[in-house]
Amino acid sequence: MSVKAMTAAQVARKVIDNEPLFILDVRNGDAFADWKIEGGNIQYLNIPYFDLLDGVEEVIDQLPKDRDILVVCAKEGSSIMVADMLADEGVETAYLSGGMKAWSEHLEPVKVGDLNDGGELYQFVRIGKGCLSYMAISGVEAAVIDATRMTDVFLNFAQEKGAQIKHVFDSHLHADHISGGRKIAQATGATYYLPPADAEEVVFEYTPLEGGFEAVVGSSKVEALYSPGHTIGSTSFIVDNQYLMTGDILFIDSIGRPDLAGLAEDWVGDLRESLYSRYQALANELSVLPAHFMIMDELNEDGSVAKKLGDLFNENHGLNIEDEQEFRDMVTKNLPPQPNAYEDIRKTNMGKITPENEMQREMEIGPNRCAVR
Repeated sequence: MSVKAMTAAQVARKVIDNEPLFILDVRNGDAFADWKIEGGNIQYLNIPYFDLLDGVEEVIDQLPKDRDILVVCAKEGSSIMVADMLADEGVETAYLSGGMKAWSEHLEPVKVGDLNDGGELYQFVRIGKGCLSYMAISGVEAAVIDATRMTDVFLNFAQEKGAQIKHVFDSHLHADHISGGRKIAQATGATYYLPPADAEEVVFEYTPLEGGFEAVVGSSKVEALYSPGHTIGSTSFIVDNQYLMTGDILFIDSIGRPDLAGLAEDWVGDLRESLYSRYQALANELSVLPAHFMIMDELNEDGSVAKKLGDLFNENHGLNIEDEQEFRDMVTKNLPPQPNAYEDIRKTNMGKITPENEMQREMEIGPNRCAVR
């Protein structure tokens, strides 16, 4: 019986389409507990590879016969071996090509809406990491917001759409993933924008992104709204008065954490002002498009992550804490662990260090941890 490879893209479609899948994860227990492939119709069994070296006979009875079985490990090698052992016992399985590293890097483009005069807005869902990037396309021009380091995905997508990338924005200096913004700008000749309050230590040239700035993309307009709190420079974007890209300030089911630069007590007031004053002044009908999601329940049926601002003011706990001290305590105490390698990720995004590609992959392994709820 032959063993088939299943790509991260195929797994992503199963997750988004809520198809049944059984995952035999052969990583160590601590790695599995920290981060795994998630989905509403996924079942799991975690048995470390080293526990299966003497045979898989005892595992077979724990595997279902009514759904696809996928063997998963960190890089794919161990999962191929286990899948082969199961095949020898007559059990049909697949392995995840590229392992969890490939899962961490997959981007799923999802159209989230239309722009002026036939333009389109796309969300790139990094389903294994919880990152969300955007491309606004209008006519033959495009703008990219909060790009990940997998830059070929954005370059190829724009080329397929017949658009030239003219503007590249980072809503803030990211601490949980490596930005691809500068690299995209260098490859296309686009202008790269970064909030100057976040850029005091960067060692490269950029165009300052100030609140009130407007960029024209074909027939569409991207407006910058200063919204500090996650970082001191955090900036949101309003596109065609329809969409609010909130960066890491506001998520669908949570709000941004202000501590990733070690300044939670200093920035908590800015966070509250952005959420409770600046955003309160905006139209409820704006579709909120964050830079991350925290749990799979935040995905819509089509795989997108979006919700009306007015709905979030009614449903998001972080937007409904009247007592300021209670709010301060929530976002400064009992926080989840900080992202893996976040200090080196910040230094990479400042241009201070340039890790090799494999090291960059290692730095980003793990779940999104930019939110508090």
